[in-house]
Amino acid sequence: VGLNEKVMMELEALRSIYEGDESFRELSPVSFQYRIGENGDPKAFLVEISWTETYPQTPPIISMNAFFNNTISSAVKQSILAKLQEAAEVNLGAAMTYTLFEYAKDNQEQFMENHHPVNSTTSVTNVISVETPSTAPSNKKKDKKEQLSKAQKRKLADKTDHKGELPRGWNWVDVVKV
Repeated sequence: VGLNEKVMMELEALRSIYEGDESFRELSPVSFQYRIGENGDPKAFLVEISWTETYPQTPPIISMNAFFNNTISSAVKQSILAKLQEAAEVNLGAAMTYTLFEYAKDNQEQFMENHHPVNSTTSVTNVISVETPSTAPSNKKKDKKEQLSKAQKRKLADKTDHKGELPRGWNWVDVVKV
């Protein structure tokens, strides 16, 4: 990743500021996640910030698509993102990832005031009912052996000792004597 000097300095700063902070995750040198709120806090949410090629002259990509946020309504997510994007606009040209995470931390209550957890039990049952049909047919398929063409069978038989066993030492590495 061709990071310029300014961005490299910000990356180093973020690493030192958030060292040992369990809420912070560096997904890549240009992408970061921060959990706003304690683990288990019903009003906690994850903010993901990804730097673009032109960051910090242009705002970073701010996202709340993490699975962690699946109980937060899209309206609440949209309003949080809008506020973070406004803050990003104000800070254009400057290192702003720390500022945005801290802004989200300071305003957690206000950001989440309209948050009523989407009933997680319903989402779990939906997930289960959605997954059931997809797993059932694949079990049936596994009972049937894969159909191999004659050429494939011949190739397989040549590789093995015609009983399906690979010959002894098939995966040995030649040791070259110097």
